[in-house]
Amino acid sequence: MTNKKKLTLALAAIFAVNILIICLAQASVSANYKKGSTGSVVSQIQERLSWAGYYNGSIDGVFGSRTEEAVKKYQKAKGLKADGIVGSRTLAMLGISGGAGSAASSSSGDINLLAQLISAEARGEPYNGQVAVGAVVLNRMRHPSFPNTMSGVIYQPGAFSCLDDGQFWQPIASSCYQAARDALNGSDPSGGAIYYFNPSTATNKWIWSRPLIVQIGKHRFCS
Repeated sequence: MTNKKKLTLALAAIFAVNILIICLAQASVSANYKKGSTGSVVSQIQERLSWAGYYNGSIDGVFGSRTEEAVKKYQKAKGLKADGIVGSRTLAMLGISGGAGSAASSSSGDINLLAQLISAEARGEPYNGQVAVGAVVLNRMRHPSFPNTMSGVIYQPGAFSCLDDGQFWQPIASSCYQAARDALNGSDPSGGAIYYFNPSTATNKWIWSRPLIVQIGKHRFCS
């Protein structure tokens, strides 16, 4: 075999491998979860649906009929196609990364989840107050007394009242998406706070003992 033929075959093999890698990457990014799927992402889906009040089954990582029905109800409530298949849009709405190794999906999921929390907690607050609420979540992720993931911080029992009164599941105010992006990019008007509260509605005496850092709008941000 001539050197020219060898080179041609080698280039063809490299091209084929590159195509395969691209196809696999696209499949990972656009992964769908449906009846019959299993794994940690399914457990996250069940957990988020349970918090939202759409699912009351076991968090077992098995996408069965009960999970499918819960997904359909959630999708219908959120204006999505109610097909029971959890694709990229439903994952983003739930605040879940779409697939391992997908930076874009992870970023989108983080922004949506943080924006959902900011909107529920600070919808009517000044913009820098909204960013500050997002910063508190990120500050907690870095603090040893709190979970080290965004979902862990936000879904920690008793951490945010909006999860108990249903505000968390209301439509997201448009400004809160940019507030989430700014917080994720390092903006912190709270000055490093890990707590905040509204003094006109706070009923917990302990929160008043936390050292005040700054007040923005109706919220006092504390260390």
